[in-house]
Amino acid sequence: MVKTKSHDLREPLKRVFGYDSFRPLQEEIIRDALEGRDVFALLPTGGGKSLCYQLPALLSKGLTIVVSPLIALMKDQVDALTANGVAATYLNSSLAAADSRSRLRGLHQGEYRILYVAPERLMLSGFLEDLQRWNVSLIAVDEAHCISEWGHDFRPEYRQLAELRGHFPGVPVMALTATATERVREDIVNHLRLSEPGIYVASFNRPNLTYRVVPRSRPYEQLFEFVRGRRAESGIVYCFSRKSAESVAERLREDGVKALAYHAGLSNEERAKNQELFLRDEVRVMCATIAFGMGINKPNVRYVVHYELPKNIEGYYQETGRAGRDSLPSECLLLFSPSDVVKQTGFIDEKTDPDEQRIAREQLQQIVHYAESADCRRGELLRYFGEDFPTSGCGACDNCLSPRDTFDGTLAAQKFLSCVYRVKQRSGFGFGLNHLVEVITGADTENVRRRQHHEISTYGIGREMKRGEWQSIARELIRLGFLRQSTEKFATIELTNEGVAALRDRRPIILTRPHEVSERTRTTRRRGEIECDEGLFEKLRRLRKELADERDVPAYIVFSDATLREMARSYPKNEREFSQLPGVGAKKTEDFAGPFLDVIEDYLAENEPMSFT
Repeated sequence: MVKTKSHDLREPLKRVFGYDSFRPLQEEIIRDALEGRDVFALLPTGGGKSLCYQLPALLSKGLTIVVSPLIALMKDQVDALTANGVAATYLNSSLAAADSRSRLRGLHQGEYRILYVAPERLMLSGFLEDLQRWNVSLIAVDEAHCISEWGHDFRPEYRQLAELRGHFPGVPVMALTATATERVREDIVNHLRLSEPGIYVASFNRPNLTYRVVPRSRPYEQLFEFVRGRRAESGIVYCFSRKSAESVAERLREDGVKALAYHAGLSNEERAKNQELFLRDEVRVMCATIAFGMGINKPNVRYVVHYELPKNIEGYYQETGRAGRDSLPSECLLLFSPSDVVKQTGFIDEKTDPDEQRIAREQLQQIVHYAESADCRRGELLRYFGEDFPTSGCGACDNCLSPRDTFDGTLAAQKFLSCVYRVKQRSGFGFGLNHLVEVITGADTENVRRRQHHEISTYGIGREMKRGEWQSIARELIRLGFLRQSTEKFATIELTNEGVAALRDRRPIILTRPHEVSERTRTTRRRGEIECDEGLFEKLRRLRKELADERDVPAYIVFSDATLREMARSYPKNEREFSQLPGVGAKKTEDFAGPFLDVIEDYLAENEPMSFT
């Protein structure tokens, strides 16, 4: 390892990667790695995790090993590094035998600075012996939350990585993830046996994302209206089941939208082909289960739609985080229906492990709370990860942009709280939400009669409202702390001390009206962070696609949308001006300045340059 002054890092940052400054915490993490210290880094998606080990790899003697769970991510990262002039490679099952031998030969000869490898291959005894001869200078474990059983994407093969410290006692280890609760963070540090690591936790806030939750009434029509207004943009639609992903993709194709499905039921070849078409902008919309996404480094995903309710907040946060990795404004839309809760509860009940059931119910309650909350969505997400949002509203979620109406819900709350009290008084124990709603609406069911709940004073006192309205009120009373819902199999509801006091003292309670089901899903895009000449931007985007196809790589490997928009804003006239653009290093200036400058010159011969403030 080398001692490196902070000002020395800026030169290779610009020369190789094309950036003048670091994102939050990158410089501190890189300096720790260069000084041989173990590091735990939690940076949000799009926060620049890969640079944290790529830059040290260039400045250190030896080989940097990057443990990655997905083949697609390895190829993507190596393509991007190669485009920047960095000697990198990967080894995985997608390579032909001759290819693998060629790369192994290059590794033995010290030709590479970075090697990407899957955890199961890394821990093979023969491969570990090779590593001992390759002068490993840093081991970076990407998607490190996969090592924890408490993480939302646990992978058993990651557990073997605990043995790395024994094999490489003097090599620093860097663990990186985009999403992890405090418990998962501790799990990662312990399992990887990190020694007095530098701990870096960036803000979970993604300020360029707008969050919206819309009542799910006519889901396909709502989705199509949303997608139709964004035909030139890439998006991901997350579906709960394989069948749903297939049917939504098929309907979109029938309606003229280039869409494909991605799920675990497809063959490896079909998944790889569909993913590649999406990465290369041949297909605009990917309809997928949660099998799709981790490690997908496509920066110009402009929206993520959850067609159905996700299982938990961690998964939702990471899936929405696949939008706007280039820091340009992007949208996250969740279509929510209480029927999704019933469906997911059914799946949870099929689990055989009581602890798994309890955790899954708790996670489901948290995501339902998020979906129905009238508070700032961003604040809700950040609080879940233990981070306080410093302002009263973000100005970039539905609840902040269009606050919902409130009303004096004291009478309705009193009725429901009283019903919970009377039902427990009669039977001696609590009941679930559906049963309580049956009682308050006066339902004539066998279960109500058998329990003699048709005889209590609160039976039928809420007939003036529909079942769905009472369910919504009950869930809000849970969120407000007047009721508590257990995470056991029958998810019983009981009064809290606060609820008892509210019932006894007839405290005023303000409730929030739910969004109308008829609310349109079309949203007004926030003003882009990079205003530019849109006509020129389209011409540059077409050129980028041609150059990428010639090189057999996705378009964003050439340049990101953010770089193209800066190009279409500043109209560079020569190589020197071109090289100053963000994301343009020495290798990309050499390879691409000519064709892009030609397009800009031709465009300006026919169009007046625009002025931007």
